[in-house]
Amino acid sequence: MTMASSNESPLKTALSQLRRAVEQLGLSENDWNTLSTPRRLMEVAVPLRRDNGHVEMYKGYRVQYSTTRGPAKGGIRFHQDIDLDETIALAMLMTWKCALTNLPYGGAKGGVAVDPKTLSLAENERLTRRYTSEILPIIGPERDIPAPDVGTDERNMAWIMDTYSVNAGYSVPGVVTGKPIVLGGSLGRTSATGDGVAISVREALKLRGIDPTKATVAIQGFGKVGYWAAVALEKQGLKVVAVSDVNGGVTGYKNVAEVKAHLDKTGSVVGTPGTSPLTNTELLHLAVDVLVPAALADSITEASAPGIQAKIVVEGANAPTTPQGDAIMNDKGILVVPDILANSGGVIVSYFEWVQDKQKYFWSAAEVIENLNEIMMRATKEVAEVASSRGVTWREAANMISVERVAQAHRLRGLYP
Repeated sequence: MTMASSNESPLKTALSQLRRAVEQLGLSENDWNTLSTPRRLMEVAVPLRRDNGHVEMYKGYRVQYSTTRGPAKGGIRFHQDIDLDETIALAMLMTWKCALTNLPYGGAKGGVAVDPKTLSLAENERLTRRYTSEILPIIGPERDIPAPDVGTDERNMAWIMDTYSVNAGYSVPGVVTGKPIVLGGSLGRTSATGDGVAISVREALKLRGIDPTKATVAIQGFGKVGYWAAVALEKQGLKVVAVSDVNGGVTGYKNVAEVKAHLDKTGSVVGTPGTSPLTNTELLHLAVDVLVPAALADSITEASAPGIQAKIVVEGANAPTTPQGDAIMNDKGILVVPDILANSGGVIVSYFEWVQDKQKYFWSAAEVIENLNEIMMRATKEVAEVASSRGVTWREAANMISVERVAQAHRLRGLYP
């Protein structure tokens, strides 16, 4: 396993957090060796015939970090900057996320190093199907269940499910989650991660004694997580005062529906009528009750953390905070709800989808949100209790709970042969 040279690589961050949890739990060096090593790494060449007949090669990855507690589970990302180190880090985070919420899964992640915006619909389909064919030997409803992530959506999941099913000779809806409803998808899956972020915000506000109906929120990122979190928070009575995307942010709108309408029309939140512009850094530094970083990794760094004025930071994105940024926020007394808790709504409802596919019995939207709420509230309560009793941060508490569960499962299963 190669290490990225940057001080702020997601893998370096994930390993340093794991090392801290191992030390705090008093685990052995044997435990560290087992927990810090991914089980299976797959790097594949993904050839794509472009619409003009030209063939291009892309790198694809699938990492199964752990299968100790059940089949591997994790998203597939189409993004030009992904590499093996980042994929390992995200697969490790999925392992802890599933353990923290007590889902019967290990952790995985995968993707193709491609900018999906450069692909036609037909090219995207060919790339998705070829990538699926390459990783076919190691995925399956009892082995490893992919889901959508950055740059992929339910359409990609439909192509993956079809490619797998054609090779199996019968329909296997449980091979992926985040599928279209008509192919065995679950109600509530599209908004699940954002709904989970909103539940985390609500519970954190309660613990800090802040009235949610008077609370203000700023959200960095207005994609699948940020948008649905904003919708859910507005429904709870919070005021979402600023949102942003990769191009910049806006404030001064009446509701998020206005911003979404402009985004759908122009491709960006910037320039929404009647709003004032903000940079992404200015958004991070607004005087709000809650800040939700819901974009890509490494938003809150040594440089941006000192200006944060929010009382609570709820991590909608994966690994949005560097260790230096984390230390600064802890010194400032900011309550940070870590990514493996805050954005676990997606994998929780993915679990519900997998269960429904296996049982061939589907739930109502109300049942999905009720069960999501129950699991997230239980996990939040456990994290808050460990943080309080052990005198650690919520991130450390979440890592300790999840790492202990995986380590215990390793010990009980033993080492074969």
